[in-house]
Amino acid sequence: DEEFNELCFEFGLELDEITSEKDIISKEKGEEKAKGASDTVLYKIDVPANRYDLLCLEGLVRGLQVFKERINLPRYEKIIPALGEGQRLIITEETVQVRPHAVAAVLRNITFTKERYDSFIDLQEKLHQNICRKRALVAIGTHDLDTISGPFTYTAKAPSEIKFKPLNQSQEYTASQIMDLYRTDSHLRHYLHLVENKPLYPVIYDSNGVVLSMPPIINGNHTKISVNTRNVFIECTGTDITKAKIVLDIIVTMFSEYCEKPFSVEAAEVVYPNGKTHICPELAYRKEKVKPELINKKIGISETPSSLAKLLTRMCLKSHVTGNGNNIEIEIPPTRADIIHACDIVEDAAIAYGYNNIQMTIPKTYTIANQLPLNKLTELLRLDLAAAGFTEALTFALCSQEDIADKLGMDISATKAVRIANPKTAEFQVARTTLLPGLLKTIAANRKMPLPLKLFEISDIVVKDPNTDVGARNYRHFCAVYYNKSPGFEIIHGLLDRVMQLLEVPPNEKNGYTIKATEGSAFFPGRCAEIFARGQSIGKLGVLHPDVITKFELTMPCSALEINIEPFV
Repeated sequence: DEEFNELCFEFGLELDEITSEKDIISKEKGEEKAKGASDTVLYKIDVPANRYDLLCLEGLVRGLQVFKERINLPRYEKIIPALGEGQRLIITEETVQVRPHAVAAVLRNITFTKERYDSFIDLQEKLHQNICRKRALVAIGTHDLDTISGPFTYTAKAPSEIKFKPLNQSQEYTASQIMDLYRTDSHLRHYLHLVENKPLYPVIYDSNGVVLSMPPIINGNHTKISVNTRNVFIECTGTDITKAKIVLDIIVTMFSEYCEKPFSVEAAEVVYPNGKTHICPELAYRKEKVKPELINKKIGISETPSSLAKLLTRMCLKSHVTGNGNNIEIEIPPTRADIIHACDIVEDAAIAYGYNNIQMTIPKTYTIANQLPLNKLTELLRLDLAAAGFTEALTFALCSQEDIADKLGMDISATKAVRIANPKTAEFQVARTTLLPGLLKTIAANRKMPLPLKLFEISDIVVKDPNTDVGARNYRHFCAVYYNKSPGFEIIHGLLDRVMQLLEVPPNEKNGYTIKATEGSAFFPGRCAEIFARGQSIGKLGVLHPDVITKFELTMPCSALEINIEPFV
């Protein structure tokens, strides 16, 4: 297991965990539910989202074998049948409104086993979730070619005109009934919206009118593939032709190794409404040239061109040195749709070289880093507030509307709060406009602790500001609360004096700080003061109103102080 973990890391993957179905179920639902689940060891491997060729066991093993230099990269071959013998997929113009594109191919004389068959179905599911964007861009259909006869027609019809027996069902339904049937299906209901409101639904027929599939929802039961299937017809329909071609390439390259002639795919002909024909799959190999010095410079190594070519060949990018060693010619196989630019090739060379083998160097540029003045002031204040006997808290930057408005006796419109458009929970609806609720919630969660509770926090609050480019502005606030059997206004007042002393702001009106009696909705009448420093209002301090205290589920008096520290930077 450790060796495999190491190998995954070297190849740029991550072995997430080694587990079993039983373990997973008992972790999520408890041991009772896990009884009878399989004990088979499962490896959870994290694959980067751009490497579609590693999404199934076949591709992963092939990639690792090439990486370990145990096998050479296979050459994928497209076999074009004699004229009139190949399969044809005719696209009609009705599909333009719904899903205009389709590609197809055939895997001939394939030998499935239970494991291979499961992997084949699994790969389609993973591609659907990943590059196909939950079937919105591409939907894959695989059919037993021996149960149908071509040419095939890809068209679109009114839902009431489409009637067939869907996969694993015992009777025929019209397309509208199928929609109703799957509305409660935990797996398929997520795809219904893709065609539901369209006047026509896409559908594929064979020459005898047998329905192969109604993409992107469900295949017909007639063409269902099984472990005994020998010839597989694969069709991918979609709204994005490039993605459809990539998906088809991945499926046929991964599973053509089980064909009688390994790594060979029988091509199919696709006829477009305008009469043009295309041969699919593309299985295009292309050549790219990259200078060895570019690779060395970008990674920070100094390898010879021939060793760089060898590194790239181990990453399934067959490479050789050309022209006196000043260029590397790389052949990009059809499995590597993720290679778009030279930097993708450089990245693969770096993975093969091994990130841990790159020598760490001090950057050539000479710059002196400096802390942001606001953060420096925050750090200094935190230390001294802790020395004054207060405990620091870190609370969430998001809170509910009630926390900053109703519970503090304010109206939400007066807070200028920034709202989250589609909040996941009621706890996180708005960005906080004051730090006080967070501290009061912290006290409520720690009522069992011995009194007094003295907490502080220095963090950002967010308010709407139409004058900024993003429409909101952050302010660094400092908030402290004192919670005890008596309100302790003098303790909070003392803390304010200490903070001002640290900031070297003298207690006078001209260029220092003063406090003036005021009223605040969250504070007890006659027990609230506004703090002015250098002529501007920076915050309030006072004893909290009993209503506020009970709304936060507290039972003792509490005094609080909150100021904006940005004017002191």
